[in-house]
Amino acid sequence: MIASNHILGTFDEALSSLRNNVLMMSSLTERSLDRAVAGLLQRDEELCVTAIADDEEIDQLEKQVDKDGVDLLLRFQPVASDLRRVVSAMKLSGNLERMADQAVNIARKARKLSRHPMLPECDFIQPMYTHAMEMFKDSVEAYIREDVDLAMALKPRDKVLDEMNASASKRLIQRMAEDPDQLRGYLNLMFIARHLERVGDHATNIAEDAVYAAAAEDIRHQPFVPDRS
Repeated sequence: MIASNHILGTFDEALSSLRNNVLMMSSLTERSLDRAVAGLLQRDEELCVTAIADDEEIDQLEKQVDKDGVDLLLRFQPVASDLRRVVSAMKLSGNLERMADQAVNIARKARKLSRHPMLPECDFIQPMYTHAMEMFKDSVEAYIREDVDLAMALKPRDKVLDEMNASASKRLIQRMAEDPDQLRGYLNLMFIARHLERVGDHATNIAEDAVYAAAAEDIRHQPFVPDRS
């Protein structure tokens, strides 16, 4: 009985360490996205450079999470909810790393935009960014608290972000026709909007993994049915 408790305690310690690294990744990814978009809106090239540099630390943390997760699976061979928690942590780190890649993409395009006259259409980005980051934070919160209801609410919010991206793209295409001299700038803004839409996709993935960890339910690829009540 003592040995069993010791093994369980060691597993819990290893799982806690794994989750802590994932949460560190989350904090760094959030900071990187903040810096990238601030670099765009404030035309601050230094913020963009810092956001790009942040990516290396996030990549290293993802590798550490993968290594520790595999080690934990081999050493303890967890089952049921313990297994789901390990797998979900590893999948979450992958989504965080891809979110950080979106921050790098945004920062690179923001650097290009900062070298040319300010485009008023940059204002299209702020509401998308706010929405995407709220989704990001809530998806991680759902994972931490194993809150199925919060996680399930992410899918309809992702549809809203998709619509915001489509609307921004339509307006930017119109501006390209009206002002072809700024074609490259409008294209960069379209790509930035797309990168933020991808952040929402990854937040939705994290929410799906939170549901799987908490309730053993796979909600991936389920059709979204809007509430018409």
